[in-house]
Amino acid sequence: MRQSPGMPLPPAGKVASLEQARIQRALRERVRYRYVQPQVLREGSGWRVRSPCCSRNVDPAGGPIDVAWLQRLPQGGWRLHARDHARSEWRRHNEAAQLAELLDTLCLDPQRIFWP
Repeated sequence: MRQSPGMPLPPAGKVASLEQARIQRALRERVRYRYVQPQVLREGSGWRVRSPCCSRNVDPAGGPIDVAWLQRLPQGGWRLHARDHARSEWRRHNEAAQLAELLDTLCLDPQRIFWP
């Protein structure tokens, strides 16, 4: 099995998710905080993006914070959630038929909704 640069192999006995790899690949092209490596973690029917808090706006120590949750919808399509850190809850942001559209929103983030 060939490994792409920056993409760790899954532990023995684990199956790599193509969705997870796709999200990780898209995050490498994001506009904000390109020098940190966010984690993409399984969360319910989707994926949670967790990243060090570079701006220190949410965590003054720069620890990891939840950035986004990409949820696969039962009827098809995807929903993108942003983390409301003040309320410690997920806020629905956008829905799309294709994951790529939401990844563009997450990676560009001109209003700093996801990468505070």
